Amino acid sequence: MCLLAIAFQSHPDASLIVTSNRDEFYARPTLPMHWWSDAPILAGRDAQAGGTWMGLSRRGRFAAVTNFRQITKDTKSPPTLLSRGQLISDFLTSDQNVDEWAKALKPAMADYGGFNLLLYDGFNLLYLNNHDNSEILLPPGIYALSNHLLDSPWPKVDHARDQLKQAITADTIGAEQLPDLIACLSLEKTFPPELLPNTGVPEHWEQLLSSPFIVADDYGTRASAAIIMRRSGEVDVAEHCFEAGASLGYQEFSFNLSAF
Repeated sequence: MCLLAIAFQSHPDASLIVTSNRDEFYARPTLPMHWWSDAPILAGRDAQAGGTWMGLSRRGRFAAVTNFRQITKDTKSPPTLLSRGQLISDFLTSDQNVDEWAKALKPAMADYGGFNLLLYDGFNLLYLNNHDNSEILLPPGIYALSNHLLDSPWPKVDHARDQLKQAITADTIGAEQLPDLIACLSLEKTFPPELLPNTGVPEHWEQLLSSPFIVADDYGTRASAAIIMRRSGEVDVAEHCFEAGASLGYQEFSFNLSAF
């Protein structure tokens, strides 16, 4: 997961609205969004490490992870670190609220590569990372996250937050708005170097990664997704999968929290 915007308690008809893009190498084996057979989770699945980048549970829990891109000489090599994708499935299957779960995670934070987490337990939304160990219980609002701190002033982050604000101005929202929410992050545009951060990757990669929707030879946006958790208990979800900018399929899911 490399870009998402989230509206928390900011719409009269929905407690949580999410639009997201997951960027990854095309060669990494991935399963599209589905109901997992071994857990009450709706999410895509990393077939290499077994976890996921974003998902929700039948009980209305939500979680998303992005890697924290700040490469330094002290950065650990990947084989020494635990999979960040397991954090999502662990939270979604937990009975702990966001504060309790985050507290239990604290001793193991350094065992993972750099990450950002957004966690929603059906009541509260929590942001935390293991870069500066931020842990913030978020007030109602519209937020965006990429591969740095929450709401970092990156062009793609500002774009994502602004697009979501514009997409949810109507008083009602439902499954018919899912394609519009996915389209919020469909812009394929890189930004000039003077507007970009220096996260330790080569300059041409910094520019490539500045696009909200990424298309490159071996890396890019693999999936765009949208989630609407309505105050009525109805949940609407959509995912559109891609490779090198070409569509691999679109699907929608709907369920009601009162049924569980």
